[in-house]
Amino acid sequence: MDQEKTTLTCPFGTYAYKRMPFDLCNAPATFQRCILAIFHDMIKESVEVFMENFSVFGNSFDNCLNNLDKMLQLCKDVSLEVDKAKINVLSKVPPPTNVKGIRSFLGHAGFYRRFIKDFSKISRPLTKLLEKDTSFEFNDECHKAFNSLKEKLTCTPVIVNPNWNLPFELMYDASELAVGSVIGQKDDKHFHPSIL
Repeated sequence: MDQEKTTLTCPFGTYAYKRMPFDLCNAPATFQRCILAIFHDMIKESVEVFMENFSVFGNSFDNCLNNLDKMLQLCKDVSLEVDKAKINVLSKVPPPTNVKGIRSFLGHAGFYRRFIKDFSKISRPLTKLLEKDTSFEFNDECHKAFNSLKEKLTCTPVIVNPNWNLPFELMYDASELAVGSVIGQKDDKHFHPSIL
């Protein structure tokens, strides 16, 4: 990065970024190129990367854990910090034991809610535990909701690894406040969001 181009001057002195700020117009593309260079030998084999998001996969649970270990070691080798809150193996996540755990799980699952039919209905027993003056009782109904969401988040119709032989489609929506988009592919006439 050209530090002199991002230097700020104010009454208290001159300040320069030590790391690239994401406010720069080419920062995301530069970051993407950097990440792809780091993981070049793992891309399409065991890791998919889009910006700062990694998807590690394998043909078995043990293989997936082994690939995750390699990816984390590579991050450590190049001094790349990984947000530990984003590292999870969803199918092995134990049920939450307190309100904080419910909030965390629903926060992560809620990111994909648009891909899960009846997400609100399924998660209702869990969201009831977040209501004011409600005692925390993780009953059978909560277990059923928790396991149902985990299953729906890990089954292929939700998010799939890209098939590089099929064309990609970009779906987007824009308003005065925000722009949202999903990239995916059609397989048997059904649109599947892809992990890139």
